[in-house]
Amino acid sequence: MKPTNKLARQSGFLYFLLIPFGVFGILYIPMQFIVTDDINATMSNIAADEFTFRLGIVSALVTQLIQILVVLALYQLLKSVNKKVAVLMVVSILVAVPIAMLNEVNYFAVLASLGNGERVALFLELHEYGVIIAQIFWGVWLFPLGYLVYKSGFIPKIIGVLLMIACFGYVIDSFMIFLDVDMGIVLSEFTFVGELALVLWLLIKGVKTT
Repeated sequence: MKPTNKLARQSGFLYFLLIPFGVFGILYIPMQFIVTDDINATMSNIAADEFTFRLGIVSALVTQLIQILVVLALYQLLKSVNKKVAVLMVVSILVAVPIAMLNEVNYFAVLASLGNGERVALFLELHEYGVIIAQIFWGVWLFPLGYLVYKSGFIPKIIGVLLMIACFGYVIDSFMIFLDVDMGIVLSEFTFVGELALVLWLLIKGVKTT
């Protein structure tokens, strides 16, 4: 299949959907419910609004389903550039998705353990590390994606470069946490711009066609 504006905008729209679902399930829920160093307050927050907490789990799961659709759409868009690299891009996401989905089991365990502070704290910590493990692959897939964009000729090369930089942002952040090294900065908070640029380009500009 040759790259078309219709396919580009479909890919961009699906990629855009990751933002609201991902932000709600992966970022908002921990910020809303988890109180650092106060497990009793955390359990009280969850017990007081269990439905929203469960909604966050569902949102995180939906995010991963959308991620599959995103990578398959981008595969169709970019496979003509280099099919082997496009396959590597798909494989990277297909590794991340089951890790991220199974990680939500920890949140269900939190719900089942309310009232037992030690168990709740353990499952919350396991969930946090599960997200960080998945984040490695959320970073890795951006390198082949960035390479394909850079080589495509129908999406600006600078977006490809920014995507490859974003890869290292996520991966370095993950391993610094595992090594218990505080850099004083979260790289991915700055390097994610490549993803945003790609989404906007695909939605607004599509692809250059001749």
